[in-house]
Amino acid sequence: MALSNFPISGWRMPLPVIHALGTIKHAMALANGEQGLIPQDISTAIAQASKEIAEGKWDSEFPVDIFQTGSGTSTHMNGNEVLASRASALLGREINSHDEVNRGQSSNDVMPSSIQVAVVLSLTGDLIPATDSLVEALESLSHRAKGIVKTGRTHLMDALPILMSDEIDAWKEAIGESRRRLRAASFDASALPLGGTAVGNGVNGDPQTTTRAFEILSEETGVPFRCMESPFRGLSLPNSLLAVSSSLRDLAIALFKISNDLRWMNSGPKAGIGEIELPKLQPGSSIMPGKVNPVIPEAVAQVAAQVIGNDATVSWAVASGNFQLNVMFPLISKNLLEPIHLLSRGMDTLRTKALETPSCRKEQMEEMLWRNPILATALNPHIGYEAAAEIAGIAYAENRSVLEVAMEKTELGEERLRALMNPSKIARGPSAP
Repeated sequence: MALSNFPISGWRMPLPVIHALGTIKHAMALANGEQGLIPQDISTAIAQASKEIAEGKWDSEFPVDIFQTGSGTSTHMNGNEVLASRASALLGREINSHDEVNRGQSSNDVMPSSIQVAVVLSLTGDLIPATDSLVEALESLSHRAKGIVKTGRTHLMDALPILMSDEIDAWKEAIGESRRRLRAASFDASALPLGGTAVGNGVNGDPQTTTRAFEILSEETGVPFRCMESPFRGLSLPNSLLAVSSSLRDLAIALFKISNDLRWMNSGPKAGIGEIELPKLQPGSSIMPGKVNPVIPEAVAQVAAQVIGNDATVSWAVASGNFQLNVMFPLISKNLLEPIHLLSRGMDTLRTKALETPSCRKEQMEEMLWRNPILATALNPHIGYEAAAEIAGIAYAENRSVLEVAMEKTELGEERLRALMNPSKIARGPSAP
């Protein structure tokens, strides 16, 4: 019936959610059997069938569209029917999909819990390790750039010199901060509303069974899942999933900034900034011979744009709780698991195809440093802002070296001026010797 009711997108419920549903059903089946709520042989058969779903053996049996009933009931009932059919075949007699497979459960607590389990496992197993690898790659890149001085830029205009390693360390810190938020959001999302059944008060459930199910779930996944303090909130206002989405957006924004910096630094190479040379991966034009574009940062920037859109959808969906139930859980699942996958693959691609092998064009950077009139800023404490601004203005207007103009306009002498405006010393800050 659900197939005929929702012929909308052709997008199925994300498979990680289906696998997580199998994992939860496995835990509940074993717990129900241990507590004597269903016969042991039935418990064993359901648990075996659930394990097969968790392992992906029955993925093709879950065809329901993502745009379905907002609680995910269609997918949940789909799962109960698959489990009843498979468990009946394993046991050799009929098992009831409601009274036995679904004992002490409701779509309203099982589906949000399945989504949270899928999200947490995807974060801990895929995305967070990808951020670890990217942080390590940026640390290595920073080490290779140690001692390289370049022109800083604000408003896309030349500014005071900086160390390239400082620039890269800022990227590393941004990704590291995003990783911290992801870990915190993952911990919060590991508190599940399982046991809340239909409205959050646990009617038709058994507290001891739920407690045991959490123990089994944690043992099998290696993640300390626990019952949330208020299942009412988990069913109606899943803001732990909103926190995950916000963390994904923050990471996407950091990656967008890094990707754009790489594109600018690689620009030219003759008429642009040309500070680095990214790996040449493919021809960049069908008409301009020899043109090579920064395709990897461009691809990652597009990933970031998509993830920001996903976050907007999740925000609206999480806001769509009415009294005791949110009615956009399937949409939330798609727009959380898709960006987790995109960000994981995007960061791996950025790391392996852009950040591990770029080359620095040191001569280009050094040439640009001494031609930068902003070096006159270092003269402010010695001749005053107005005099330094006059020197910088003349250097700009006449396309002359700021050192040459400063030698004409001050009595500090070439040696003293070179020491004060030394780009390397400026880049290291006021504490530099």
